[in-house]
Amino acid sequence: MSPAKTRRVLSISTLFPNAAQPRFGIFVAKSLEALEAHTQWDATVVSPIGLPPVVFGRYSALAEAAEDSTEFGLDIRRPTFSLIPKVGGRLNPNMIVRAILPLVKQLHAENPFDLIDAQFFYPDGPAAMLIARELGLPFSVKARGADIHFWGGREYGRKALLETAQNAAGVLAVCEALADDMGALGMERDKIAIHYTGLDRDLFRPMDHTGLRNRIGETFGIPVSPGEKLLVTVGALIARKGQGIVIKALGDLPDARLLLVGRGDEEDCLRKLAREVGVVDRVHFLGSQPPSSLPPILSAADAMVLPSQSEGLANAWIEALACGTPLVITDAGGAREVVTSPDAGVIVARTPRAIRDGIRKVTDRPRSPEKVAATVEKFSWETNGKALAAYYDTLV
Repeated sequence: MSPAKTRRVLSISTLFPNAAQPRFGIFVAKSLEALEAHTQWDATVVSPIGLPPVVFGRYSALAEAAEDSTEFGLDIRRPTFSLIPKVGGRLNPNMIVRAILPLVKQLHAENPFDLIDAQFFYPDGPAAMLIARELGLPFSVKARGADIHFWGGREYGRKALLETAQNAAGVLAVCEALADDMGALGMERDKIAIHYTGLDRDLFRPMDHTGLRNRIGETFGIPVSPGEKLLVTVGALIARKGQGIVIKALGDLPDARLLLVGRGDEEDCLRKLAREVGVVDRVHFLGSQPPSSLPPILSAADAMVLPSQSEGLANAWIEALACGTPLVITDAGGAREVVTSPDAGVIVARTPRAIRDGIRKVTDRPRSPEKVAATVEKFSWETNGKALAAYYDTLV
C-alpha cells in the first residue's frame, strides 16, 4: 500500500513514453512510478509533445499519441506545443510555457502543488522555471547527459542552462561526472545533488545460458554457432552511441557476432558500413525491443559494447550488468562510477582497435554472471524513488 500523500509535485517532462514512442524516457516514468508507489509524494506528469505547423512523417504518430492517460500509476497529460524542427531549439521553452500554462494553472487551482519538477534540463528546465515563477513555487531540475553536453555547446543553450540552475531550488545530476561537467559549464557545483538511476530487479537478472542462444537465434532468425562470441549493443542508432566503431572492430573479430538493439537515423549508414567492412552476415539489427525481451538478449551475450561519445549514466549499462553481462565501454559520463571492478568489464578508448582489444579482454576471461550482477546491487527503482522523495523534502 502506498503511503498517505502529503505532498504534490508537478513533473514537466518532454522525455516520457507515449503510444508512438513507448520506450522514450522510460527511466523517467519508472522513477516517478516509484516515487508515487513508495513515498508520500503524489506526482502529476505534464509531458508536452512538440509538433510542427504541418504535421508529417513521424510527427503524425506523435500527434495521435498526444492523449491524456493514466499509466505507471500516474496522471499523465500530453498537451502539444508548436515546434520548428531542427532550427527552433531556442524557442522551445517559451512555446512549452505558452501551451501548458493554462492547464497547469487549472490543475494547481483544483489541487495545489508544492513543487515544480523538470526531468530534463532543456527545454524542460527553463519552462519549469517560468511556470514556477508564475505560480510562486520552488522548482527542481535534473540533468541526464545530452541535455548538458548538447545544449551547453550552444551560446543560447548555455545561457538558459545557467539561468535555470541559478534560479532552481535544487539541481540533480545522474552521476558525479556529469555534475563535474555542469560545474565546468559555470553552475554552482556544491548545489548539484547526485540521483542515480534505478533498475527493475525482478526483470533484469542473470538467466541461465542453457538454450538462450538457440532461443535468440530462433526468435530473430540468427545463426548463432556454439563457439561464437555474442556481442550486444543497446542504444539509439545515432552517431553519439558509436555502433559504427563496434562494426569496424568486428572486422578483426571473425569469431564474433553483433546484435544491435535500437532504432535511429544512423541505421542505413550502419548497414552500409557493415557491407563495406565485410561483416554484414554477422551484424543483426533487432530494432527496438520491449523491456521483457532485453534480459534474454543481454544474458545470452558475452559482452555489452557501447562506445558512447558522451553519456550521463546509461541505463543500458546497469541493465546489462544486472543480467550478468560485462561491459566494454568508453570513458564517458559516469562510466567510472559503474565499472568499479574487473567483474564489471573494461573502459577503453573510442577507437576500433581499442574496442576490439577490450572485447577480447572481456571474452577471454569468463566471469560469473552472479559476480557481474553484484556490481550493481545498489540500483533499484524503489531506492531511486525514495531518494527522489528525500531530495524533494529538502526543497519545500
